[in-house]
Amino acid sequence: MDDSVITVDEEPTPADIQVLRDGLTEHALPATGTPGFRPIGVFARDPHGTVVGGVLAMVNWNWLDISLVWVAASRRGTGLGHRLLARIEDVGRQHGCTHAHLDTFSYQARPFYERHGYEVFGTLEDYPPGHRRFFMRRALDGASTHGDRPR
Repeated sequence: MDDSVITVDEEPTPADIQVLRDGLTEHALPATGTPGFRPIGVFARDPHGTVVGGVLAMVNWNWLDISLVWVAASRRGTGLGHRLLARIEDVGRQHGCTHAHLDTFSYQARPFYERHGYEVFGTLEDYPPGHRRFFMRRALDGASTHGDRPR
């Protein structure tokens, strides 16, 4: 019999999250030979040091799992989003990533990601209610897009 006590943490600590990552990595290592779950971030700051955009991702073996992308409303349409996405992809390549994946919603940035070579591979309907959630991926072919504008 298991005597574990189950709790709910609405705001889990970074240490507790790391225990899960470490446990999954330990479990996966015999199959993968390489640890996953390495967080990386790329941030844009104004001259005062305030974050005005950024990307948070996880390096999981040869995949770059992009989880958060944000650009301040006042900076949208300036090319900052493109530069941030290109930079996180470059960093992913440096860590051995050959592919990237992310998700976005029907009220967000699907066309932006499609201009950058991402394609939809899955959709959840009514997530959130009245909208759709798109799961997207692209190959990171080794060529840098840093500094180049999408077509």
